[in-house]
Amino acid sequence: MSMNVPHPIPYQGSKRNLADRILRCFPARVETLFEPFAGSAAVSLAAAAQRKAKRFHINDLNKPLIDLWREIVNTPEQLAEAYETLWHLQLNEPRTYYKAIREKFNLTGRPDYFLYLLARCVKASVRYNSNGEFNQSPDNRRKGTLPTTMREQIADASFLLKGHTAFSSQNYRDVVLHANRNDLIYMDPPYQGVCGNRDTRYLASVQFCEFVSVLEELNSRQIKYIVSYDGRTGNKVHGRLLPEHLRLTHMELQAGRSSQATLLGRKDATFESLYLSPGLSEELKASGMAYDLLPSKQLCFLDSRP
Repeated sequence: MSMNVPHPIPYQGSKRNLADRILRCFPARVETLFEPFAGSAAVSLAAAAQRKAKRFHINDLNKPLIDLWREIVNTPEQLAEAYETLWHLQLNEPRTYYKAIREKFNLTGRPDYFLYLLARCVKASVRYNSNGEFNQSPDNRRKGTLPTTMREQIADASFLLKGHTAFSSQNYRDVVLHANRNDLIYMDPPYQGVCGNRDTRYLASVQFCEFVSVLEELNSRQIKYIVSYDGRTGNKVHGRLLPEHLRLTHMELQAGRSSQATLLGRKDATFESLYLSPGLSEELKASGMAYDLLPSKQLCFLDSRP
């Protein structure tokens, strides 16, 4: 059943548009869904809306982001009121006001300040300087999400997650240690293909070899997981594929035309890689489930046929 899923945190790179297809790869029963790189928590919200998991664990190394999530879920009305106040105070001098709130946020980390900045910044894209300070510019063409709309998004997210969601701001390695065989981990780490040595969208990078080592450990414990990691634009492949010895099922999700291709007037489609752990693939095969994850002739079937 298709349901409207709330989106209280505007975040570039959010899996909001891909969440429904990712959920098709969920096993029938999930006790706790872990999102160690939560960001906008689009997959957790979609899973909650479709009742794909009983509990949720939302984690991100960005502590102000997790503080914001706590307020969205646990004190939605207070956060909505604070956002509305900030939104109205900006109207006379929106650019100057934005810069003032950005300075205050970098000093205090207040969740309401962060939400306002995310709603107003260019392309809903966070940027940090070398000191870890938020430094993205405002989008001067708009004033940010209307307070009435934001209030609805916050209330709906709280309704879906309140009472059965844990929050943490830890290294992803520590978070996945809490998962057991009845749980599912969805990981959307910073991508190799866009990061280089340092990506200003993230407070910390994820080393490829370290990430592979974590996946090896999860395999040894027979933990089920899904990974979104790199992909390709047209014929250009971004980053290295995860190694074959992990025995992952590799698929592609069509993510539409890339923003860079649009700017250059090209029609290159972007495909994001999706990996399923051995344990998850085996469970889906045993259930006889099949998935068409590409709206094209390229199909990937997870079933019991030879």
